[in-house]
Amino acid sequence: MSQIKMIIDGKEIIADENQTILEAALANKIYIPHLCYHENLNHSGGCRLCVVEQEGVGGVVTSCSTKVAEGMVIHTKSDLAEKVRKLSVDLMFKTHPSECTGCPKYGKCQLMSISQYIGDTGRSLRDLKIRIGADESNPLIHHEMYRCILCGRCVRACDEMRGVGALKYDKVNGRLQVVVNGSSLSEAGCRFCGACVEVCPTGSIRDKVGVIKEGVSREKALVPCIDGCPANINIPKYVRYLREGKYTEAAATVREKAPFPEALGYICTHDCELACRRNHINGAVSIRNIKRYAASQDDGSWKVHSFQKPETGKKAAVVGAGPAGLTAAYYLSKLGHEVVVFEKLPQAGGQMAYGIPSYRLPREVIQKEVAEVTSGRVKVEYNSPVTSAKDLLEQGYDAVFVAIGTHEGLRLPLEGNDLKGVYINTEFLREINLGNHPEIGERVVVLGGGNVAVDCAGSALRLGAKEVHMVCLEAEDSMRASEEEVAWTKEEGIQIHNSKNFERIVGEDGKVAGFEMTSVKSFYFDETGKAVLDKVPDSLETIDADTIIFAIGQRPAVTEEFGLKLGRGNRIEVDEKTTQTSIPGIFAAGDAVTGTASVIKAIAAARKAVSQMDIYLGGDGYIEEQLASVQEPEGRIGNWKHYAELERTEPNVASAESRCHNFDLMDFGFDADKAHCEADRCLQCDLRARIAPQRFWNDYIPTESKEVQNG
Repeated sequence: MSQIKMIIDGKEIIADENQTILEAALANKIYIPHLCYHENLNHSGGCRLCVVEQEGVGGVVTSCSTKVAEGMVIHTKSDLAEKVRKLSVDLMFKTHPSECTGCPKYGKCQLMSISQYIGDTGRSLRDLKIRIGADESNPLIHHEMYRCILCGRCVRACDEMRGVGALKYDKVNGRLQVVVNGSSLSEAGCRFCGACVEVCPTGSIRDKVGVIKEGVSREKALVPCIDGCPANINIPKYVRYLREGKYTEAAATVREKAPFPEALGYICTHDCELACRRNHINGAVSIRNIKRYAASQDDGSWKVHSFQKPETGKKAAVVGAGPAGLTAAYYLSKLGHEVVVFEKLPQAGGQMAYGIPSYRLPREVIQKEVAEVTSGRVKVEYNSPVTSAKDLLEQGYDAVFVAIGTHEGLRLPLEGNDLKGVYINTEFLREINLGNHPEIGERVVVLGGGNVAVDCAGSALRLGAKEVHMVCLEAEDSMRASEEEVAWTKEEGIQIHNSKNFERIVGEDGKVAGFEMTSVKSFYFDETGKAVLDKVPDSLETIDADTIIFAIGQRPAVTEEFGLKLGRGNRIEVDEKTTQTSIPGIFAAGDAVTGTASVIKAIAAARKAVSQMDIYLGGDGYIEEQLASVQEPEGRIGNWKHYAELERTEPNVASAESRCHNFDLMDFGFDADKAHCEADRCLQCDLRARIAPQRFWNDYIPTESKEVQNG
């Protein structure tokens, strides 16, 4: 591409021959007012704000659509150009609201910004404005036509950028407006991509949800699923790869941030789905099931792109072979450190292996992914409990990572809590996962309303209980267990008693005989963590039972003898920034620090801790890697009639009758067809982040000039 010389406002500049006058000016920090122009759209010149005078050409020319030429001389602030601009601004303000405070999306409006730059126009047409009702038919977007200045950006973006064409100009009650190109958004084929919002200069079209706020980055607001994922996995990227049939690339994208992609596909708490913008249309994209299918097709080709740094001569000890510990060991080894993992149980996996039933997460999936993590220079010492973290430093380890999880269940101080037939969640599930069958009766009551309580109830049913009850303090819509698992539990005939307080365990001959509970109107936890209840008078109920399982929480199985400072709930205290404990060189993360959370949160916390450990050991702390190829997504997603009505795809699940009496896998996830159908529902929010952000006139003023103006 050759370059040419030209003069703008007396300043000689160099421009590329394919640039327009406006592009050349802006590239050289010379501001020319413009509104209909956007760098991702074809040039139209319709707003007439970018007009300039060109020597040798009569009248004015639109700088956004006029190509540069060698020797061209341009005047951006001539009397004629200024006059045309002021007239254009007057006409735009004719219907714009006088109380407008600027675009809520960016905190300011491009039209207002331009008006301030141009100054007093000498006319007052604002009293002639016409109010038009807002269109609220889009669940994600406000469309307030009275703010519209008919610049055409939204119509062009929908057509040129996306190839959708869901918007058009039409006369409504004698006035030209931007309207939906059909009887409804669904009929118009809207893809809810948000391109129209991104290019609107006045806030006429703006977000209802995910509004960009001060202190929140543009990328976080525009792609909430990535922000919602604790590990910040690039979800739109791997969903798009799956839709293209590139399964190994999809799996590699997940593995860039998490070394257990397939296990996560079974049991991830899918915070990303809670953040998914499609929730506001007709249900979130089933991201977890898409991830699971992609991971199941992984052929290991990503390994050739995985980094491995030279040996550093440093030794690191990891205490605990759960998700956090194994993640730390994996990356510490890749960073070149010698790693030894100490695990007190006979197998690795932590709560994945000992706290989650096999009917939810197959053992072979865990074993396969653990084998991948430990296939390098990671050594695991099983049946090797560590009683003091500090001792490991004295044994010659340069740093220690503690990830002991929360394997100690809690027993409430209820009357009868020591009767025969009372179990603790962690012990109960661990025994089952070790291949033992705890002795239970025919009538089981599980105390708790979280996912662990659901696992205990489902396991009790599969061990032969004829009647299983779950009792929890929370109301049905406030249960900590996922909606999906609660629904499955009810399908299996397990009875859930919500808004109940635990009163006492009834005993007979030293054994459990029943459970007493009362109804609760409301409750809250005080500053000490104690529940303050508003009970319903005379609401005492008794459930006949011969087995009680406490599933009301768990904590780290650690004492002060371990040598680290402990906080509330027996959790290990760490520096929030460095993840270092009270002893230099000893780091900690995962459930042992936060309390029981999730596998994905443990992985994310371990990655942060590893970076800090590596810096402590003399490295740079950099663990990011690109295992999948660079993706250049196609912006023209096309029109899709009734796209809004694509229903969420449900996984293949065994019937309640067939699954209740064994520990065989019950949720089979997606097959290829279902995975592709669900991937099609993704709104591809990341495409919007690729649109150039809106700029204002002072963005083009050099810093030193701003300082002079402000001075």
